[in-house]
Amino acid sequence: MSPAFADERRARVALSFLADPGDPVLGRALRTRTAAEVLAATTSANDAGDAVLLAEGEDLTLSKAMGKWRKRVSLVPSVARLATWQQGGLRLVVPGDPEWPTQLDELGDARPLLLWVRGSADLRYSCMNSVSVVGARAATGYGQHVALQMAAALAERGLTVISGGAFGIDASAHRGALAADGLTVAVLAGGLSYGYPRGHAGLFAAVAAQGILVSECPPDQAPTRPGFLIRNRLIAALSRGTVVVEAALRSGALNTARHARELCRPVMAVPGPVTSEQSAGCHELVREYGAMCVTNAKDVVEHLNPGGSGDEAGAGPAGPRRGPAIDTDRLDPVTRAVLEQVPARGGRGPASIAIRAGVDLDTAVRTLGLLAAGGFVQRCDQGWRVRQAE
Repeated sequence: MSPAFADERRARVALSFLADPGDPVLGRALRTRTAAEVLAATTSANDAGDAVLLAEGEDLTLSKAMGKWRKRVSLVPSVARLATWQQGGLRLVVPGDPEWPTQLDELGDARPLLLWVRGSADLRYSCMNSVSVVGARAATGYGQHVALQMAAALAERGLTVISGGAFGIDASAHRGALAADGLTVAVLAGGLSYGYPRGHAGLFAAVAAQGILVSECPPDQAPTRPGFLIRNRLIAALSRGTVVVEAALRSGALNTARHARELCRPVMAVPGPVTSEQSAGCHELVREYGAMCVTNAKDVVEHLNPGGSGDEAGAGPAGPRRGPAIDTDRLDPVTRAVLEQVPARGGRGPASIAIRAGVDLDTAVRTLGLLAAGGFVQRCDQGWRVRQAE
């Protein structure tokens, strides 16, 4: 890592404790300035830093925002505190990192500064072939059943299921994917160490063991009321499309759908009883906003892949994953070198793969996890082998 990139990384961490998530003022400032330059101006003892940034006609709202950020400088954690979080299993992902999901860049000025991540899978590769499944916290039995079954079927077809970790539909979506031994991503509105809702500690542990927990908030931060809506833009941006299973007219899930629509991603809604208030939002999405009406995983897959049939995407009876989410020629040289040493028959341990590929063991283990998330390889009794086409 170059010194300049390391400085930029540290500056993004500090700014994430000063500015609110998705702050458009900070996003605009970062169009023409590095995070290190914005941080230096913010932490200056006088208004000289403001003048530097505003000299070329920057929006005057930046000066006002910097005044607010300066009051929070004491919140920036020490190096030791950051190390404690990372030793506890959290890792930082910033723009430019191999694990950064580049589809987040489509958020423009609302792109997150960074992401805190916990989990065994690779975030970027997991989200390449994904769908968000969201809905009401106060879900009905019908909604929870549909979300569970749909998420399991989507996971069996190789799609990563993304949701918000909340009670109701979100929890059912995560549990469905886990039950199918699939990948799931939970995007939390608060910090990963805080872990809200507290009643989902067991679910979050299961997600981290099999998938990924994500947040743009400082690890110890409790969620705020606006934070839930701000978080929804990440759920929409990370996925290739959004399914609203159950939602009232004022549900936060509709906010996620609007973000997906603004990003030109497919929006789908599950119909419910016409007498159910919890499905009124879904019906409105179909009636007023052109959302696709879907009733099962086959419908979802067909809408995400309009050029192919649902059967080609595994939309018949639930089946195994269909293979890599991206082409082999798009892999970086190190990843290709590791993949070339994974046998098609039998299996090979990570240490042997590392030696043959000419990389260290840590790199081999990380890369094998990345390849597994992408659908290229799978674990076996002898170690790792190439995933066989079905």
